[in-house]
Amino acid sequence: MSTEIARPMEFDYDWEYSPRVSALFGAFSLVAVLGWLVTVVLTAIHLFAIPAIPADASVQGSIEVITSQWAYVLGIPLATLGGFYYLTTIGLALWWFDTRHPLLIKILTPITASGVAFSAYFVYLQLGVIGEICPFCMVSAGATVILFALELVILRQSTTPSLSNMGSDLGRVLEQTNYAVVLVPVLMGLVTLAGLFLVPMLPLPDAVPFV
Repeated sequence: MSTEIARPMEFDYDWEYSPRVSALFGAFSLVAVLGWLVTVVLTAIHLFAIPAIPADASVQGSIEVITSQWAYVLGIPLATLGGFYYLTTIGLALWWFDTRHPLLIKILTPITASGVAFSAYFVYLQLGVIGEICPFCMVSAGATVILFALELVILRQSTTPSLSNMGSDLGRVLEQTNYAVVLVPVLMGLVTLAGLFLVPMLPLPDAVPFV
């Protein structure tokens, strides 16, 4: 089986990637972008749709899920925090494409695993406690599972040194990083989320009802 070894820097250890790893990281990036888009939609619902619901109105279905006490952490919608999670995975995937360093694969493992753990807990809350399903939330949960599965396949398709051998090389990896490639897309995502929170604070005129 052919392997991919090309990399822009040299270290005291070697690693090898299957030719499938680049395609797997491409799929990983697409799934992470999909998950981020879902969190943007959910954040918009929190900021623009939910405030329009009368306080005494009874809610059910997906609205009951995203207005429950578990849908917020310190007043911040859980969807927005999920957006930060997906942007982190996108940034690390772009960082890998830029450096091809296996340290980034090892860093992604606990991050994607934690995403699955949090998603599993929230799915349990929907099914076992709230008794309702939020389709967007389930799509996000599915995305976290796929990301973790892809990460495991990437590990299986890679021959990498142990994390202890690579940990001291983080500084060298940072020195070789093209920050524009990694940070510009992530910052654009952050600005999008920040813009959603900014819009309700603007002194906009009241909507004019149709006659």
